[in-house]
Amino acid sequence: MVNIGNDWDGLLKELFEAESYKSLREFLKTEYRTKRVYPDMYDIFNALKYTPYESVKVVILGQDPYHGAGQAHGLAFSVKPGVPAPPSLINIFKELNVELGVPVPSHGCLEKWAKEGVLLLNTALTVREGVPNSHRGKGWEELTDGIIKKLSERETPMVFMLWGANAKAKAPLIDGRRHLVLKAAHPSPLSETSGFFGCGHFAAANEFLKNNGITPVDWSL
Repeated sequence: MVNIGNDWDGLLKELFEAESYKSLREFLKTEYRTKRVYPDMYDIFNALKYTPYESVKVVILGQDPYHGAGQAHGLAFSVKPGVPAPPSLINIFKELNVELGVPVPSHGCLEKWAKEGVLLLNTALTVREGVPNSHRGKGWEELTDGIIKKLSERETPMVFMLWGANAKAKAPLIDGRRHLVLKAAHPSPLSETSGFFGCGHFAAANEFLKNNGITPVDWSL
């Protein structure tokens, strides 16, 4: 039913054949037919398409896609080329600039990060226009929890960045003895001052990767 086109296909075969995913698929058929839903149905699995399982160095976990027109394209926190960066993404860029001196880019498309090994995963991969969390509890969580568990099982260590309550709730799924689990407030303007700014996650991630013999992420865009 789903063809990612890389090593995720074999790893997620059982999850895509599960009753919970079949039920989700029926729900999505109706939603896409009768409502305005983001991202485009052909972009839903872009995070997995751009970042194969064996290439993952860092996982950044978001909540659900942007719910405004023309923004979401299947990568958490990223927007399509030519679309202004939303406030959460601007705050991410500010933190990167302070931590690592990375210049604030002129666009918000994070495809380069995805190709660098940064899995930009949301806990729900679709959303109804203008209604955040509208596809929560419809079956996406079973799939994305399964993805997180598969990543946790991988021998090669990686970094998980969990921002906000929804993402932090996934910490029990991750083997913290093998992987680095970093937690902070969500980068949205509503919570930026309560623990996102100054979190140090990008510097810590690259230090961890380097210490494990893995090439650090080039965060410039």
